Amino acid sequence: MGNAGRNAVVLVVTKVADATADLVIEQLNARRIPIVRLDPGDFPTSVAVNAYLGNHGLSGSLRTPSRIADLRGIRSVYWRRPSPYSVADDMRPQDAHWCADQARYGLGGLLGALPDAHYVNHPWRNRDAEHKPAQLAVAARCGLDVPPTLVTNDAERARWFARECGPVVYKPVRNTDYHGDDSRALTVWVEEVAPSEIDTEVGRTAHLFQQRVDKVADIRLTAVGDQLFAVRIDGAPGLDWRRDYDALSYTLIETPPEVAKAVRAYLDAFGLVFGAFDFGLDRHGRWWMYECNPNGQWAWFPDPITERITAALADRLQSPGNAHAR
Repeated sequence: MGNAGRNAVVLVVTKVADATADLVIEQLNARRIPIVRLDPGDFPTSVAVNAYLGNHGLSGSLRTPSRIADLRGIRSVYWRRPSPYSVADDMRPQDAHWCADQARYGLGGLLGALPDAHYVNHPWRNRDAEHKPAQLAVAARCGLDVPPTLVTNDAERARWFARECGPVVYKPVRNTDYHGDDSRALTVWVEEVAPSEIDTEVGRTAHLFQQRVDKVADIRLTAVGDQLFAVRIDGAPGLDWRRDYDALSYTLIETPPEVAKAVRAYLDAFGLVFGAFDFGLDRHGRWWMYECNPNGQWAWFPDPITERITAALADRLQSPGNAHAR
């Protein structure tokens, strides 16, 4: 069965608790589109795969506790936030590491090679696009405005940058899970730093310092193929709007043509269909790009905005042949 067949399914790859994916699944269910939901973290306990490869290409089946999918009958893949590959608790650490690696490259390799499937986004494209220094370099090349930024492990150079380009902010290069001594989950927020606050601890790893944008608002632009949903965010009490969602207000706005053109060039450069871009808007109306999360969240917006993004994603997954492939 080819993926253009009437019964071709949409494969949603994510963990159980994913409210964002749930919205898209509900939309596809309402359209009577067959869906298979898969969490690779359930492999091999409750997920089984039988894949055949040869001169004929790739064929076979994927079985979850409630569905069976023909690997040739998957029209599109919505790659969200799967759990890590898991192993049995009674394994020795070395055996557990080996088995998890076999699952990652075995099942993961198959999920990334589905014949003719349309990915939103392909997991390997997500991986490539997650590196913030690469994001900023590509953004500038595509015509987006990028604030002066320094990535360094040199404290002296960081202090120099803070003096010459200040005020500057510190941001983590990657948002990695972090826990305090009491095991509570902690967040590393965007904070302004003075030259005197930068010490030799910078030498322990890579740090990102960036000139602070004198912003009047924030913008989250969610791109789904050629459709762009730019939301102005007002009311943030500090530099990092994520610290107080209750204080925020949201307005859907038009994307300037030059920004839209650069965003589409950025998506093409990384081979992405979806991207969640963060911008700072200055008093002159200039959009300064901070980052692009290739698998960012969007479902916290007010319903009228969320519903439009949900529909755009469902359209893309339902009829990939009608979308411009990236």
